[in-house]
Amino acid sequence: MSDIQEQIQQEIDNAHTVCDVNGSESPACAAAWDAVEELQAEASHQKQNKPKNSFEIYCDENPEAAECRVYDE
Repeated sequence: MSDIQEQIQQEIDNAHTVCDVNGSESPACAAAWDAVEELQAEASHQKQNKPKNSFEIYCDENPEAAECRVYDE
C-alpha cells in the first residue's frame, strides 16, 4: 500500500510543477491532477477489498464441496 502512496505523492509533486510551468488553467495542469485523482481512487478501491474468510478460502480450494455449491434459481 505504501507503494501507491509514494506514487500519489510523486504525481502531486508533478502536478504542482506542471501547473507552475503551464498555468493553473492549462489542459496539462488538469491532466496532471486527473492522474492524481485516478491514483487516489485506486488506493481507495484497494482499501475496500476485504480479505477472504476461512470459508471462502476453503471453497476456493474445494469448489466441489457440498457447502460451496451455488445454485441458480
